[in-house]
Amino acid sequence: MTLSRRRVVAGLGAIAAGPATADVLFAPRGTTPEQVARDERFWATVARQFRVSPGFLNLENGYYGIMPEPVRRAYHRNVDLLNEQSSHLLRTTYKARADKIRDRIAGLLGTSRSEIALTRGGTEALQGLISGYRRLCPGDAVMYADLDYHSGQYAMNWLRDRRGVDVVRIVIPEPATRQAVLDTYERALREHPKVKLLLLSHMNNRTGLVTPVSQIVSMARRQGVDVIVDAAHSWGQLNFTLADLDADFAVFSLHKWMGVPLGAGFLYIRAHRLADIDLLYADETYPATDIRSRVHSGTMNVAPFLTVDAALDFHDNLGAAVKQARLRFLRDRWVNQLRDIENLEILTPDEPDMYGAITAFRLRGQTTEADNTAIADRLMNEHRIFTVARTGMTGGGAVRVTPALFTSADDIDRFAAALRGICRQNGRP
Repeated sequence: MTLSRRRVVAGLGAIAAGPATADVLFAPRGTTPEQVARDERFWATVARQFRVSPGFLNLENGYYGIMPEPVRRAYHRNVDLLNEQSSHLLRTTYKARADKIRDRIAGLLGTSRSEIALTRGGTEALQGLISGYRRLCPGDAVMYADLDYHSGQYAMNWLRDRRGVDVVRIVIPEPATRQAVLDTYERALREHPKVKLLLLSHMNNRTGLVTPVSQIVSMARRQGVDVIVDAAHSWGQLNFTLADLDADFAVFSLHKWMGVPLGAGFLYIRAHRLADIDLLYADETYPATDIRSRVHSGTMNVAPFLTVDAALDFHDNLGAAVKQARLRFLRDRWVNQLRDIENLEILTPDEPDMYGAITAFRLRGQTTEADNTAIADRLMNEHRIFTVARTGMTGGGAVRVTPALFTSADDIDRFAAALRGICRQNGRP
């Protein structure tokens, strides 16, 4: 895929001038995404679309995504609109607008509106699919990995009492490779023939490892195992569609790498599998044949959803391939600078299809939460660089580093230099 840097910059300028519209979309031509990823002048233009605190360098962008300015302004307008029109908006025009939002999301993912239901985030979507999965009987088993999202693990554990099933927890090897991950799932499914439901992270929130989802889904399907794919962290960070995942059930976040305001996500159920997920609390708002009957969030703040179009316009203007290339470039820049440090363990592999922006590291032997919180604290207190300690990995805790579209190469170099100094003070360089 190629695109014109001049045209993308012009598009961003048009966005900055006012609400994003289809008029700022441009046909890909010219340079490749990888070439654009290295163009710091271009990314300085992108960075000016974000209002970020000057008090610290934010390398903890995995929690949720800062809205670019056109999205932030659209959100403020939509908050005002909702406040002004109140229930009249919710009872009249909002449902039609929500359908158009679902159409827009479905178009990007290569599916249809009937397979998309809006939620307040990826967690709500994940809990809804896990708790609503109907094809479990006492004596069956469910499976997840140590790197899967903690709320998803909790929901799978809840099935033990709710459905009378056994819970199998597997461990993703360190260091992970594509083949090692495939072998781990193949062996686990073979050794646990009673497993009927598998939770699978496309990109996990602990180390940023990207799993070969379609191959694992195919492997599981051959053994009669259904898979719920957690794509909350990957959509907007990686370049893919639902066809690439081949999933029957999946959850997504809109307020992470798509830059929608906090409180927005959605779930996906392949049309012919809808009956395998229960209506939520016997909901009667929509018929059982409507995917929206699998979600009931009550009276929501709909302003984030009214802002989805502006966020997706910004995403489209850059393009998923360019975003992915830039985020991988930033990750590679700091990892490559520190490869010579013997006591530094990088937990995310270098295989190009197995990472995005998120990467975790630990200093050899420093595996406790306290150890890694102390490192994150030093980065913040001594260097004004914000990262976060992560736990839950069987091999021990780590520090997660997550750049964003507004992060510069100079920012990355500053972080690499700071971490090199910390490594020197904690063992041999």
